[in-house]
Amino acid sequence: MSWTVMGSLGAVSATERAMRTLHDEQAGALYAYVVRLLNGDRHKAEDVVQETLLRCWRTQDLTSGQPLRPWLFRVARNLVIDEYRMRKTRPQEVNGNTWLEDLLTRPDDVDWLLSSLLLKEAFRELSPAHREALYETYFYGRSMRETGEVLGVPPGTVKSRVHHAVRALRLAMGVVESAGGKYVSAA
Repeated sequence: MSWTVMGSLGAVSATERAMRTLHDEQAGALYAYVVRLLNGDRHKAEDVVQETLLRCWRTQDLTSGQPLRPWLFRVARNLVIDEYRMRKTRPQEVNGNTWLEDLLTRPDDVDWLLSSLLLKEAFRELSPAHREALYETYFYGRSMRETGEVLGVPPGTVKSRVHHAVRALRLAMGVVESAGGKYVSAA
């Protein structure tokens, strides 16, 4: 076995010279083709080009003078397709950078418990009229008109009380309205 590095000036056999010539003539175009197939993933493209040239070296007669470019491009394309199919059949790989973030942002029982305690405390801080309006509309599911009949006040008053009660609860929970009209945590 010769330890002459492929592409080195010391390539002595005809096969080594042919492989060096093949690499010099085809590797750049093959790499550009594979990068396009892989949507710009240069690292995977390097691997595919290397595997393609290795298969060429193992299976093709490099000294015959036959054009190898069509064979190289077909093999590279097949390698990309095989990789794509293999990824589709395997479970999705976990991104090593986001697993901790996903774990920390997923709500759990402790978050729910703390939120419910905070909400309970905020609910106690409301005036009795605001608590009654919220209780009738949210817990019993009554309309503003029905709540007004139960409480003996006009529907507009019920609507106002519910609005101010919800606003007070949001403030107590640290939820504020963003510029886009959506509510976000102030923390």
